[in-house]
Amino acid sequence: MKKAQVLVLLVLMVSTSVLAQKTFTLSSKNLGGSGTKTMEFNGFGCSGDNQSPQLSWENAPEGTKSFAVTMYDPDAPTGSGFWHWVVFDIPSNVNELVADAGNGSLNLAPKGAIQSVTDYGIKGFGGPCPPEGHGFHQYIITVYALKTDSLGLDANANPAYVGFNLWNQTLTKASIIAYYKR
Repeated sequence: MKKAQVLVLLVLMVSTSVLAQKTFTLSSKNLGGSGTKTMEFNGFGCSGDNQSPQLSWENAPEGTKSFAVTMYDPDAPTGSGFWHWVVFDIPSNVNELVADAGNGSLNLAPKGAIQSVTDYGIKGFGGPCPPEGHGFHQYIITVYALKTDSLGLDANANPAYVGFNLWNQTLTKASIIAYYKR
């Protein structure tokens, strides 16, 4: 009986160790569960700073050759949601986007990264700007670990086309959600 208990304990310890493997994780130093005026778009009736959040990720799977980051609002009253940020071809040795990397004029994005067109019709970050009184919107920020060095697209690629190419090249992904209302 004693041997059986030790064997069961040993099996549980090994199983726990295997199941507790590190997972691909996305985090932010300046974005919690809610968006802020700093992140809010400046236009379309909004008057925020339009500053993209700092993002970092860890534990990318073996075989990762590049990364992509998107920010999407499924609650936008458009019938198809709203893409606020699309960045791809981030080199595999990069694991962070600094705050305001979405501002193309500041050159803070990693070398080689491409920021394509958003649903605002601009390249780079376009922060939250939900309609007044529409309630909380979800802003889903996702980092994708990709099995290719490059998606083969340029900065004029629309979000749907980038999304199709991400779907085809994704090894894994991790997301955080921020909520915002006006």
